[in-house]
Amino acid sequence: MIKHIAFFAYPVSNLERSRKFYEDVLGLRVSLNFQDMWIEYDISGVTLAITNMIKELKPGAPGGFIGIEVDDIDSEVARLKSKGAVLKLDTFDTPGCRIAVFADPDGNGINLHQMKPGRC
Repeated sequence: MIKHIAFFAYPVSNLERSRKFYEDVLGLRVSLNFQDMWIEYDISGVTLAITNMIKELKPGAPGGFIGIEVDDIDSEVARLKSKGAVLKLDTFDTPGCRIAVFADPDGNGINLHQMKPGRC
């Protein structure tokens, strides 16, 4: 029986470069470092990992992304842009939320997401 999602992981080509993005640009803090090949970040109880230990996995696979909830999408977009993050799709509205799409150094999708008031 499936209990819950244990983690999400992105393969990366250059762990040092990716760590700078996830830590210095996104502002995440390392929760686990396994042999400098598997780095985990805890985001409100959900683990996002970056890794270069599985050589068969290709970084930047088209179509995959993670959605990260933020309090103020406009200020987060401005902050990430000021740090040189690559904006793939500027902020847009849906009926229930606002979204902006960035990419990490390998092209892995990072969606900023802000629920609209009154939505869960």
